[in-house]
Amino acid sequence: MLSVKLAIKNLIGAGLRTWLNVFVLSFAFVIIVFYNGLLDGWNMQAHNDTKAWETGSGQFWHPRYDPYDPYCLQDAHASLSDRIRNLVKNNELTPVLITQASIYPQGRMQNILLKGIEPTQQIVKLPTQVLQGDTSAIPAIIGKRMAISTQLKKNDLVLIRWRDKNGTFDAREAKILEIFDANVPSIDNDQIWIPLKNLQAMTGMTGEATLLIAAQNANIPHIDNWQWKDLKFLLKDIDDVIRAKRGSAGVIYVLLLAIALLAIFDTQILSIFRRQKEIGTYIALGMTRSQVVKIFTVEGSAHSILAIILGALYGIPLLLYLQNKGIPIPKSVDSIGLSISAKIIPAYSIEMIVTTTFLIVISATVVSYFPTRRILKMKPTDALKGKIQ
Repeated sequence: MLSVKLAIKNLIGAGLRTWLNVFVLSFAFVIIVFYNGLLDGWNMQAHNDTKAWETGSGQFWHPRYDPYDPYCLQDAHASLSDRIRNLVKNNELTPVLITQASIYPQGRMQNILLKGIEPTQQIVKLPTQVLQGDTSAIPAIIGKRMAISTQLKKNDLVLIRWRDKNGTFDAREAKILEIFDANVPSIDNDQIWIPLKNLQAMTGMTGEATLLIAAQNANIPHIDNWQWKDLKFLLKDIDDVIRAKRGSAGVIYVLLLAIALLAIFDTQILSIFRRQKEIGTYIALGMTRSQVVKIFTVEGSAHSILAIILGALYGIPLLLYLQNKGIPIPKSVDSIGLSISAKIIPAYSIEMIVTTTFLIVISATVVSYFPTRRILKMKPTDALKGKIQ
């Protein structure tokens, strides 16, 4: 307790120098919490949106299906067994058939993926119910990104050309019944969604599908001749980007902490230089050198405690405001191809805040200790005279 009292007295006596160090360290603390909260919020939003719009609780893929190889689609399809049909009927699975196609908006040719899905499905958030409307053309829905790139609008007609399973080309017009707004580009870019039965009839793949999307609460351990892809696999791209962002953010954390800790380090060196007589007095009065080192180390680590308190005073209102309002994201980020909403809501977990607090305190304590080790080599008589060794 004596060490703590002396440390606090000395910190208060240092005046402005103490509070400058505390403010810089508190700024680093708030920035680290904010950026980690931003990444956690993006990660949570991206996972939730991708599961809601695209992956469900997981997917069963045809063994030959590879989303990065469009040439596999000609063979990546199989008939639905009676068991799969029952699961579809119970709304535990929804089948999706995928094939390559070309469209001709405003006389231009554009290659796309033509995807068939059950209009009555309720597993993903795609507005497939509008595909049940009667129309002389093929009923279709597209995303906002696809609408922008093709300049298509609701109720527009567009010519689609495709090739059936025998390699024969055919073409028909599709009518855009809905343009949906999703935060998941992987269900939007260069894609048109039509009723599953229409696509099966068009390609001659009656009763077949490329992949099966599982409902959120479905418990389907295995389906013969289909490969199960869990969320860890399906969300790997998002996790890799978040992990890379955390790595690059680490450089910012190191720089901010280095600036704050360097100030504390310099303060400790200056204190030892200017307070040699005080150190000699402590030792002459019976304190051990280790006890004196403890006083100076506590002084340095106390900067981190004060920084956390100060950071909480202005950081909590600021971070809560940002959490309520969200962080606006420019529309240009749509081009990166990852799930991201117009606003990111930061998420601050107790674990993240405690870990950051622990990092700040430990770093300040370690940096405070190293300069004070020279006290162990001081002679009381030289210290009382104010001599440096």
